[in-house]
Amino acid sequence: MSVIAQVFVVLAGVFHVVVFALESVLFRRPSTYRRFLVKDTEVEAARPWAFNQGFYNLFLAIGALGGLIWGGDKGHAIALFACACMAGAGIVLLASDRRMVRAAATQAVPPILALVLAAIL
Repeated sequence: MSVIAQVFVVLAGVFHVVVFALESVLFRRPSTYRRFLVKDTEVEAARPWAFNQGFYNLFLAIGALGGLIWGGDKGHAIALFACACMAGAGIVLLASDRRMVRAAATQAVPPILALVLAAIL
């Protein structure tokens, strides 16, 4: 896998670690839950969902970053599979709520670039 593709894998992985922190650790902060379009009256109902979702993001990050660290064909395959899942989740986010276009793009573009660059370079 090319170095430039690896850079985008790292960006995607780091982004998903940050989202893990927001969803699973910092979700009760108003500045955090409002990013996810959650109203003050909905926080306690949404918190278990956010906590769980945060771990999905962490596991994807571990796949992407761990695959790079592992290296070789198998490690890179794991990293690219994690990127494909990240890209798919970003597309689903956009399809489910157009107000989340910025978040969806931030989530999906780096792993998509990693996949494309890994395929062509």
